[in-house]
This record gives sequence, structure tokens and C-alpha cells, in this order.
Amino acid sequence: MPSAGVEILVVTGWLGVMVVCCLPMWRVVAFVGQNIVMAHIIWEGLWMSCSVQSTGQMHCRIYDSMLGLPHDLRASRALTVTVLLLGVVGISLAVAGAKCTNCMRDLASKLRLVLLSGVAFVLSGLLLLVAVCWTANVIVLDFYNPLLEETQKREFGNSLYFGWAASCLLLLGGALLSCSCSCSRGGAGAGSPGNGPGTSAPHHPASHGSHAHTPSYSHTPSYSHTHYSAIKTLPVNGHERRDYV
Repeated sequence: MPSAGVEILVVTGWLGVMVVCCLPMWRVVAFVGQNIVMAHIIWEGLWMSCSVQSTGQMHCRIYDSMLGLPHDLRASRALTVTVLLLGVVGISLAVAGAKCTNCMRDLASKLRLVLLSGVAFVLSGLLLLVAVCWTANVIVLDFYNPLLEETQKREFGNSLYFGWAASCLLLLGGALLSCSCSCSRGGAGAGSPGNGPGTSAPHHPASHGSHAHTPSYSHTPSYSHTHYSAIKTLPVNGHERRDYV
């Protein structure tokens, strides 16, 4: 069964996904060239864009239409929401398959739930990694595009780094959950009665009415009461004497 550390690992990764989804810092203004006013910073997220002034004032505006967003942000929004839902499913399965719960009393059923939970977390990590890397690839391509103006170029925001960290936690936690489930299943199969190498066959005592033949062994030597008689003959006509038994 998985330990508490592995469960804390995957829950931390899922909380990181929530931060990545809500934080409007997927893309920020690239400070390239001399025409950029550094006192004005623009953040772009999945749900809103924010403008930060040098005085500390911040104005955020929610996107009016999802179809007006760039294709990378639309895909990242859909993938991130899917990751959140998969995380909820994975956490529910992990809780149901934990030792401290009584949702299922069968150990094999709990191991299957834990295995499904690990698969859900691994899939969540892969989807989040696709969303973050897709956005990062678009930012890099636009940054080195000579046709775009300097004010239209963006750089990596903090949400991308949080997304990479959260995807690593989800992948690692899901893999550990699956491996712990496989190891627990192997140990349970080896320790079950009748499957071990040192398990002896069951003994069935014979009933009183049965006529089972029980062999008896005697340790007395076969030659204990044997009598020998020797007949000695004298040499006759020059022949040697021989003993006859």
C-alpha cells in the first residue's frame, strides 16, 4: 500500500495545478529594446490579463470571449481543466484505496483502486506538461519572429515554471503509487498460504475404519542367530586341507 509521503506528493502537485490555472502569469511582456516602458508590465493568463503600473496599481480584465484567445491559451485552458478533474478522480481513488478507510474491505480491490489512482496522476502530469510546453514553444517562436514588433513579444511567466514543477510532482507521485501497488500485490501473492516454496502439503489423518498399510522396519541384523558349521578335512593323498561350510 502507498505511504503517506507519496499521497502528500501527488496532492501537492494537484494544488500546484490549481495555482497554475488561476495565476494570470503565463505570458509577460518581454523587456527587449529601448521602446519598452519598464514601469508598465502586462501579464496574460488563462482567464484574465493584468496590467501593473509602477505605482503598484494593478488592473485585471477577464477575457470577453474564449474564441478571441490565441490557440495556445485555449488549448492550455482546456488541458488544465482536464488535469484538475483527473486530479480529483485520482485523489478520490487514492483515499478509497488507503489503509485507513473502510470503503472496501478486500485488499485486492484496494490495490486496484490505488493502481487506477496512480494512472490518473501520471496522465494528469502528462497533460499538464503538454499544455505548459505548448505555450512555451509559442512564446519562443514569437520571440524570435522578425515580423513581430518588440511590444508584441512575450516571455515566460511564473505560471510556466510552476506548471513544470507540478507536472514533475504528478508524474513522480503517480509512478510511485503504481509501483507500490505492484509491489504490494506481489508480496501478497507470495505470502498467501499454499503458494510459498516452504509450504507443506496438508496432512489428512486416516480414519479408524480404514485399512491403511503401515510399513514396519526391523533393525535386527539378518545374521544374528545364524549357526555355522565347519567341517575340516585332513590332507589326503597330498592335497591341501579345505574348509567346507
